[in-house]
Amino acid sequence: MKTVLVVEDEENISKLICDTLALGGYAYDLAFDGEKAVEKVLKEQYSLILLDIMLPKLNGFEVMERIKYKEIPIIFLSAKNDVSSIVKGLQDGGQDYIRKPFEPLELLARIDLRIGTSDENIYKYKDIVVNIDERTVNKNNIQIDLTPKEYELLILLLKNVGTALSRDMILNEIWNIKEDIETRTVDYHIQQLRKKLCLKDEIKTISKIGYKIMKE
Repeated sequence: MKTVLVVEDEENISKLICDTLALGGYAYDLAFDGEKAVEKVLKEQYSLILLDIMLPKLNGFEVMERIKYKEIPIIFLSAKNDVSSIVKGLQDGGQDYIRKPFEPLELLARIDLRIGTSDENIYKYKDIVVNIDERTVNKNNIQIDLTPKEYELLILLLKNVGTALSRDMILNEIWNIKEDIETRTVDYHIQQLRKKLCLKDEIKTISKIGYKIMKE
């Protein structure tokens, strides 16, 4: 069952959305502020996010900025009707924008459309298959156990095949570390991926920069 993260601080609206999702056969999870939403997205796997703009702690646009690398379809929900907010939401990466108040059946139709037309969330690289929905990694039809950070690092590499990724960029994306610090964390996790998935020749070290996974 596909799971939708509902990020909405108004209890009555949140309940209405959850009832609508249940009607459509979707599972759901809840976050009532922006920080909790980011925390959940970093730990869990969602098929779509319904994201309010006016939220405590972090607003919807700030949440979007922190999680957009996950490439989860996002529908903004807001009582803000000005054109600039709508444009910003879509330009920042939102797939849709629904004004409050909304009709539950319209919301459900928008959700069906976005999840139904999204990618199958399956990455294939040589003999490796990664299923995002199931959060599984298989090599030659054998499931490989990765730690959460190894898994996130693998996804980041597969989303950027042929592109050199700096250590600083990887630290920022996977560990949310923005400071310029000395650490062997990235190197260790790269070594583990090479070992567990037999990718010694495929994951290349780029001198004084970082790493990249080679095109097939």
